[in-house]
Amino acid sequence: MSLALQTTTRPTFWRIGDVGKAVFYYLAAVAILVFLFGTYERVRRYTQGSEDPFERLDDLPGRTLAAARLALSNRKQLDRDVVAGVMHAFVVWGFLTLLIGTTILGIDMDLYRPLTGDSFFVGDFYLSYSVVMDAMGLLFVVGVGVALWRRYGRRLDRLHGRHTSREDDLFLGALFVLGVGGYLTEGVRILGTSATRDVSFETVSFVGWFVKDLLSFAGVTPEMAAGAYPAIWWSHALVALWFVAWIPYAKPFHMLSSFANLVTRDEQAGVRLPGVPADAAPEDIGPSEIDDFSWKQLLDHDACTKCGRCSSVCPAKASGRPLDPRDVILDLKRYREERDAGGEDIPIIADGGTSVIDARTMESCMSCMACMDACPVDIEHVTQFTEMNRRLTESGEMNEHVQDAMMNVFQHGNTFGDPERKRPDWTDDLDFEVPDARDQPVEYLWYVGDYPSYDERNQRVARALARVFESAGVDYGILYEAERTDGNDVRRVGEEGLYEMLVEDNAGAIGDCEFESIVCTDPHSYNTFKNEYPEFEACEWESRDVFHYTQVVADLAESGALGLQGTELDDTVTYHDPCHLGRFNDVFEAPRDLVRATGADLHEMPRNRADSFCCGGGGGGLWMDLEEDTKPSEERLREALEDTDAPVERFVVACPMCMTMYEDGRKTGGFEDDLEVVGLTELLAEALEA
Repeated sequence: MSLALQTTTRPTFWRIGDVGKAVFYYLAAVAILVFLFGTYERVRRYTQGSEDPFERLDDLPGRTLAAARLALSNRKQLDRDVVAGVMHAFVVWGFLTLLIGTTILGIDMDLYRPLTGDSFFVGDFYLSYSVVMDAMGLLFVVGVGVALWRRYGRRLDRLHGRHTSREDDLFLGALFVLGVGGYLTEGVRILGTSATRDVSFETVSFVGWFVKDLLSFAGVTPEMAAGAYPAIWWSHALVALWFVAWIPYAKPFHMLSSFANLVTRDEQAGVRLPGVPADAAPEDIGPSEIDDFSWKQLLDHDACTKCGRCSSVCPAKASGRPLDPRDVILDLKRYREERDAGGEDIPIIADGGTSVIDARTMESCMSCMACMDACPVDIEHVTQFTEMNRRLTESGEMNEHVQDAMMNVFQHGNTFGDPERKRPDWTDDLDFEVPDARDQPVEYLWYVGDYPSYDERNQRVARALARVFESAGVDYGILYEAERTDGNDVRRVGEEGLYEMLVEDNAGAIGDCEFESIVCTDPHSYNTFKNEYPEFEACEWESRDVFHYTQVVADLAESGALGLQGTELDDTVTYHDPCHLGRFNDVFEAPRDLVRATGADLHEMPRNRADSFCCGGGGGGLWMDLEEDTKPSEERLREALEDTDAPVERFVVACPMCMTMYEDGRKTGGFEDDLEVVGLTELLAEALEA
C-alpha cells in the first residue's frame, strides 16, 4: 500500500476485521436481494391493473430526463410552500450525494483496488470527496430536522390525517438516525485514529471534525473512541442495510414510485379525460374492483407521500364537504394491500352500505384540479374521481339533482330544461342582429353556451360580449337553436354516453358552418372544445382553432380595434381566475390585460392564477344541493374583501358558472352591500360606452 494511501485517506473497515467484513458483505447482499424482490413485486402488482388509455411509455429516455429535471429542480415542492421546497431539496440532494459517495467508495474498494492494486481514494480526490460529503450530508440532516420540526414541533395540519401512522415516524426517524449516525461514526473514527497517525488533514471533514472535538471536550480519549468504534460502526451499518431492505415495503418506496410517476405523467391529465371503449358493457364502466384501475393509477396510489398538499388546497374539504383527495387515494391503496393480504372484497364506490369510497365523497368533487396542480408527484386525482363517478352513473346511484339536469340535457339539449327554440332569445334586446353562422361564412363561430343563453343574469354578459364584438367589427356568428350544451361537466359527473351524444350533435351543427375559429363564452366550453372534442372523429377542428373570448378580445384591444385607448373607469376591482381557464389552460394574462385596458385599478387576491380558489360550481356542483359549512363562493368573496391589498368594489369574473355561484354567494354570505359581481364583458361594455 502506498504512503499516500496510508496518510491522506481514511482506513476502511477499521477495527472490523476480515470476518466482520465478510459478514457485512453477506448482509449487504441479502439487503439488496430483499430490496430487488420487493421492488419486483411492486412492479408485478401494477401489471395486474387494467391497461391505461394514454401513451405513457413512449420516449422513455426523454421522459426520464424531463422527470429528473423536474425532481431535481424541486419546482413542484417550492410551489405554495417555500420552506417545504427548500427542506425537500436539502433532503433529496443530500441523500443522493451520500448515495453516490458510498457508491464511489464501493467502486474503489471492490473494483479498482483489486484490479489495479492501487486506489484513487487518496490525496486531493479524498480531500475533495470528504468536504463535499460533509457539506451535503449536513444539508441532509438539516432538511430532515426541519421535516421533524414541521411534523412534531409546529404540527402542521396538512401533515396529519386519517392515514398518519407509525410508519411516518419510523421513516423520518430512520433518515435522521442515518444522517447523524454517519457523522458520529466519522467523528469517533477521526478521534480513534488520532493516537496512531496524523489526522490534521481530516479537518476538511468539518462536521466529523466538530463531532471529534465535542467528544474530546466530553472526555472521550482516542483509546476509548477506538474501543467503541466497532459497535458504533455496526450500528450505523445495520440501520443503513435495514433501510435499504425496507424501502419497497413501506413509505420509503415513494422515493422510487414518485419518480416513476413523474416519468409516466400525462401533461393533459384531468384537462381531458379518457373515453370509454365502444364495446364496454355497463358493468365494465368505472372501477368495480381494485384491478379495474389502470397500472398508472395503482402507481399513483403508491406515489402518494401523505404530504397533504392536495388536502390543503381542496375547496370541497375547505367548505366542509366529505372529500379529502389524499384520503381517497390512500383509502384505495390500503384496500388493495388488505385485499392482497387476503382481506374481504367490497365495492370500490357505492351510495350507502359498505364500500371503499362513499358516493357523497365523489359528488363533492368540483373537478377544479387544484389537488393535481398542488401535488408534487403528479398524482392524477381527477381522472380517478371521474371514473368512480361513471361507476355511480352506471349503477344508477347518481345524485338526484344531477339526474334532473342530465334528463334536461337529454330531452332539450340544455341543463335548464327550456325549449331549444328559446336558446337565441337573449339576442332580442340588442339593437342589432346577431349573425347566424349557419347562413354565412364567419371568421369566429361563437359558441354561446347554456348559461349565457338561458340564465337571466348571464344573458346580460352575453349581450355585453355581442356589443364588444360589434364595436370592434368582428366577423362572427352563432348557431342559434342548433347549439347544445357543451358537455364538459356532463362528462365530469360520469355521464360519458350523454357526453358523446352531445359531441356528435354539436360537431354536426358546427360542421355545417364555414368558419376559421371557435370562440367560447364559458371556460368549461373552451376546455372541452379545445382539449376533448378534437379526439372524436366527428370534430374536424384542432385545438389551436379554439379560443376563449378573453383571448380574442385581448388581441382586439392590443391592436386598437376595440377603441379603449384613454379609457379610465373609476373602479377598484379584483379578478377571479376560473379553474377551466387558468389552471386547466394557462390563460392568466389576457383577462388581466383587458381589465387594465378599461382603466380600472386591478388588485390581486392572495390566491390567484394557478392558485385560484374554485367557485364551487364545477364537477356538477352547480346542480347539487350539498351540505357545507361555508360555500366556496362565500369564502372567495370574503377573501376579496378582507385579504386583498386594497378595498375593492367590484369582483370581476370571466365565467358564466362563476357568475352564477358568486351572485348566489353574495346573497347567502351577506355581501350584497359590500361587493358587486360583474362580468368582464360588462366591464368592457361600460368602458366602450365611456
